[in-house]
Amino acid sequence: MSVDRTEKRAEERTEKVGGEAAEAVATAASATSARYYPVAPGVRLNVRSGPGTGYGIVRVLPLGAQVPIFCQTTGTTVSGYYGTSKIWDNIGNGEYVSDAYVYTGTDGYVASRCS
Repeated sequence: MSVDRTEKRAEERTEKVGGEAAEAVATAASATSARYYPVAPGVRLNVRSGPGTGYGIVRVLPLGAQVPIFCQTTGTTVSGYYGTSKIWDNIGNGEYVSDAYVYTGTDGYVASRCS
């Protein structure tokens, strides 16, 4: 299927749904152009509603998952597979994971800071 047809279908779905569902479609469409980073091997990673362990778990990523990083922010310090970090990665609308479990190749920021 061509990109044009895919975008047209996404637009049609957006028109049929409202509110949060439309945002999810838009986020999914923009995620296709984002760079993806692998989650640590053997880890089912908790996705939280905010940048810290005090926020609720909204879903759990499966083994072997890869995540887009749209922006990064500071939050709860976490010790994980790739060390200790206070950086949290925004992987979707209201979805954050600790950078300590995402292989970015650095212990610093790889994306802009979340506003």
